[in-house]
Amino acid sequence: MAKVERQRLGDILVMSGLITQDQLNRALKVQAQLNCMLGEAVVKLGFANEEAIALGIARQLGIPYASRENKVLRVDKTQKLDGIINERFARDNMILPLFIDERVLTVAMADPDNVLVIENLQLMTGYDISPAISTRAQILKAIDEFYTQGGTNLIDTVMQKQDTPDGGVAEIEEVDTSDARLDLDKTVSEAKGAQVVSLVNAILKQAIAERASDIHLESYDERILLRFRIDGVLYERPQPPKESIGAMVSRIKILSKLDIAERRLPQDGAFSMKLQNRVIDMRVSMCPTVYGEKVVMRILDKGAVTLKVDNLGFEGRQRSDFLTAAEMPHGLIFLTGPTGSGKTTTLYAVLNTIKSNEKNYMTIEDPVELKLEGINQVQVKSQIGLTFASALRSFLRQDPDVILVGEVRDQETARTCLQAALTGHLVLSTLHTNAALDAVVRLIDLGIEPFLLSSSLGLTAAQRLVRVLCESCKRPVKPDSKMLDVCLKESMLTELPNPANVTFFEPGGCDKCAKTGYIGRRGIYEVYLITPEMREVIYRKGGDLTQLKEIGSKSGMINLRACGWRKVLAGKTTPEEIMSVTLAE
Repeated sequence: MAKVERQRLGDILVMSGLITQDQLNRALKVQAQLNCMLGEAVVKLGFANEEAIALGIARQLGIPYASRENKVLRVDKTQKLDGIINERFARDNMILPLFIDERVLTVAMADPDNVLVIENLQLMTGYDISPAISTRAQILKAIDEFYTQGGTNLIDTVMQKQDTPDGGVAEIEEVDTSDARLDLDKTVSEAKGAQVVSLVNAILKQAIAERASDIHLESYDERILLRFRIDGVLYERPQPPKESIGAMVSRIKILSKLDIAERRLPQDGAFSMKLQNRVIDMRVSMCPTVYGEKVVMRILDKGAVTLKVDNLGFEGRQRSDFLTAAEMPHGLIFLTGPTGSGKTTTLYAVLNTIKSNEKNYMTIEDPVELKLEGINQVQVKSQIGLTFASALRSFLRQDPDVILVGEVRDQETARTCLQAALTGHLVLSTLHTNAALDAVVRLIDLGIEPFLLSSSLGLTAAQRLVRVLCESCKRPVKPDSKMLDVCLKESMLTELPNPANVTFFEPGGCDKCAKTGYIGRRGIYEVYLITPEMREVIYRKGGDLTQLKEIGSKSGMINLRACGWRKVLAGKTTPEEIMSVTLAE
């Protein structure tokens, strides 16, 4: 029988419409220069993401694609596969055992064409190997969840190792937190001690494994409080020894390049750490309290953030409206919401979606939260005069096409954004208002003339974050009749479902979601694409909110509450989540 010739990956990517023939030719040149795989070259050039390449390779090799979304990248924990393939081998070779069926072990691999690894697996396990393909980021995250010591064990283990051979607890002299003169040599020595280094490392590693966004370390009279913010909620973790707080704070200061002698004033810093081939940025804030310094560390893990518009939580019309405005050659786009509502991530995802080698993208941020390939990002440094407004003025001499401004806080920045939009640039920014259309009033309050705003404003949106139910343990419940009536009324659906067929869900609690019932958060949005009728209202009446909302509603645009209720009807979240972050209109 004649051997079937394998289709080339480049041809598959072109035929799928993921890249053009010109982009393929450029990628082939880069592949030859860097001596790498074609998929790596395509990703490096920004023509496609890892997921798209993996799907192409799956089609090329005729093997399954494994991801968290299609639920193939899921380890059968009843088969004790960690005893067959150890964590070190899995990480070094970027593989994950999934399940055994008869004498065949299915393994997710980042490079399923690596014959040497497959042969080693056969020798090591004694099973025939059936490869599936997944991305490196997905495999690493799955390895973290499968092989981690889990829960609070990691921190507990490190603290237990501080015990001395005779059973007593190894003493760590508490660093003086008073205003008296400090022995800096002693402080630095303690901060670099093996026990303190191990404890801080364990806290960081555990927080990342548990998907925490922030680490809070607080000192009180009798104890230390350690908490992780996971999906917007703070959870307590094992208390480190009270005696170690001074050395731990000093250790974090050394990592962040802060002044370890300064205990009376707030300090901000940052550092980066490498964990399992991922570079994770940590943003650190120190604040003096009556019991000592409080530390908050924000975890900025690019590998844990998927910058895809489809994963944000937009309803269909909202997604198309946002991208319509983002693809305009000029204009203003404002995204509103409180601190921590995911505004920056949404704008990053939009930029990532519209990004093209034919345009010049520039951002001014405070701080730069994620570093994006192909986008020129600038960090605000107020102490040397580098503000949002001054950077914007400089940007206009850099021939930009698209500008992202982290936040409009004052009249000068607002006016400069407006001037940039009026002179042919697309400007994306954020405002702290409660609703999308409140941005119109806020900008006018900042001194922007209504006739200029009406001609430049392209879109205004608002967002909040709600927790997403764990698919493994969520439970169906019969909705309360009053709650159901509210849901159907406020969802703003043109065709209402039969109430008898509506099912709500409530959180359960399993090992996968650490007994919380939720995994991750998603955005709920209100998106108002400015129509000619809206421009007329802004121009004539300076932004009549009631009239603007009526026009948006007639055009099919929905508010935050409606977007939230639609996610409840889809079984993604709970009524309690929606009511906790939105107000009825």
